[in-house]
Amino acid sequence: MTTLRGALIGCGFFAVNQMHAWAQLPGASITAICDRDPARLAAVGQQFGIAARYADAETMLREVRPDFVDIATTAPSHRALVELAASLGIPVICQKPFAPTMADARAMVAACEAAGVPLMVHENFRWQSAILAVKRVLEAGDIGAPFFGRVSFRSAYDVFSGQPYLAEGERFIIEDLGIHSLDVARFLFGDAAAITARTARVNPAIRGEDVATMLLAHAGAMTSVVDCSYATRAEEELFPQTLVEIDGAAGSLKLGPGYRLSVTTSVGTRHEDVSPELLPWASRPWHNIQESVLLIQRHFVECLRAGSAPDTSGADNLKTLALVEAAYLSAATGRTVDPATEV
Repeated sequence: MTTLRGALIGCGFFAVNQMHAWAQLPGASITAICDRDPARLAAVGQQFGIAARYADAETMLREVRPDFVDIATTAPSHRALVELAASLGIPVICQKPFAPTMADARAMVAACEAAGVPLMVHENFRWQSAILAVKRVLEAGDIGAPFFGRVSFRSAYDVFSGQPYLAEGERFIIEDLGIHSLDVARFLFGDAAAITARTARVNPAIRGEDVATMLLAHAGAMTSVVDCSYATRAEEELFPQTLVEIDGAAGSLKLGPGYRLSVTTSVGTRHEDVSPELLPWASRPWHNIQESVLLIQRHFVECLRAGSAPDTSGADNLKTLALVEAAYLSAATGRTVDPATEV
């Protein structure tokens, strides 16, 4: 099996996790990296033994001609980089949030479709092993047809120390974290036809919202609540765990603290430990997210080899991004928004 040669653009905070995952994946390796910050470029290059280091993305892609490119920069730079890769026929995995606007996101999807270039968004929360375990229970039909669900992420963890730019934007928790939770809701319950959202800013030191509660209407009678908070000081700090509750016609399930999955049916309740693997390069409490990085990147490689569309393709992520935009519109106007027609 030929090893796929990859290039990474962006050597910031989260990209180190991606580099570790690429190093662990058989059949793929990062052979060149790019960053405009010389110190970050040198640090990542030295840590992972990458000699091909570039300050300019176009120069790197034209000289290296990799089999894929991993774009790990912030959202405002994504469109230019994705369109560059598409013009060179290079498959793309792009960090979330996919784009700062729906127009940019649609343009990137269109560019890659026109060039016949695979495009996947690094929307990794649905790849957490605990979330995958919940999905398996639903697909097995153990609790029957679901009619109510809740996806919850509540914490007081200081995310700003590692990513200080998060405190500076007018948008925060829905765009940075809620996008993951909304994608998990789509993954578990299907697309949403309507969303109603309320937001608040509790932390006076940031510009954007740090609390959001969203009500989603899915197909049929299915309703879900997605709630996110970085202002919740609880007895037990659960960062970065996502909690899930689902009621179905034949039972219920709960993904609780400590990755404990409980499934209740007419015959009783069974419990399962769905804790993520602690990878050799991972560290608690980040290990569930770090494991999901490995799993999503493995999926990308498998799709490249099979010539199949990834689960979190650019086209699929347009629906998640539309929910984000619809949530902000709902919070601003106080009304329910249809993400398919109003954003």
